[in-house]
Amino acid sequence: MPKPKKGKPKGVLNPNEGKHHFDFSRFFPPEDLQYFLEHFWIVEWDLGKDYYEQGVLSYPSVHLAFERGKTMIYGVVTGKFSRRIEGAGKVLGIKFRPGGFYPFYRCSVASFSDSTIPIDEVFDVDAEALEDQVLRARDNELMVERAVEFIRTHLPEKDERVQQVNEIVNAVIDDSSLIRVGQLTEQFDIGERSLQRLFRKYVGVSPKWVIKRYRLHEVAGRLVENGEVDWSELALELGYYDQAHFIRDFKSIVGQTPTEYARSLHSSD
Repeated sequence: MPKPKKGKPKGVLNPNEGKHHFDFSRFFPPEDLQYFLEHFWIVEWDLGKDYYEQGVLSYPSVHLAFERGKTMIYGVVTGKFSRRIEGAGKVLGIKFRPGGFYPFYRCSVASFSDSTIPIDEVFDVDAEALEDQVLRARDNELMVERAVEFIRTHLPEKDERVQQVNEIVNAVIDDSSLIRVGQLTEQFDIGERSLQRLFRKYVGVSPKWVIKRYRLHEVAGRLVENGEVDWSELALELGYYDQAHFIRDFKSIVGQTPTEYARSLHSSD
């Protein structure tokens, strides 16, 4: 049975405010699925007549989300993902590892970045019946068990390129000094064009996007912990030539300048 794991939802902007509007839980996948999947997640809410708009700074992952009448496969969102929740509801999601969805799909994952595809375009299933089976489970654990059973039934052969992609992505995550694609090509002895093709096909976005996105996640994480940041120094750490360029990039994704975002975080504590 998948084990729940504690922690805040990854990528959620202004998590201090969000926790007042929805509940989040995450579950480890069983060992035989970990090559393809990162985790299962469940979000549930009951806002009565109210609504809430939640922003998310996405990762380079495909998600399969089960929701009443809205079950879809979501490609990588290259900008900020925003979701309005209202009334009461629940969503169960399957987060694939970077590149982990490709063996199921067998087509370029970039073909549906910033968009969605129906589940029955990829899997030979009755989409409505599967949605009902998963969502009518009596509790969260059984919901996840049914999602596990579905994935196991459609499990593809392992693709060594998935492991290669994750080794590269993990290097970006673990080493904040990695700020240029050229550093990756040197470290993994792969040509830049080959790396670009690999990421477009398996991940859905460029390696440059992956680097910038994880560095932005670092910034967002630092701001949650401590709003006091030396912006000029941080911009240089992230590979920006000047602070203004960094601020423009941050605002284009998050919708606020770093200073405005930091202020909003700590005003909602």
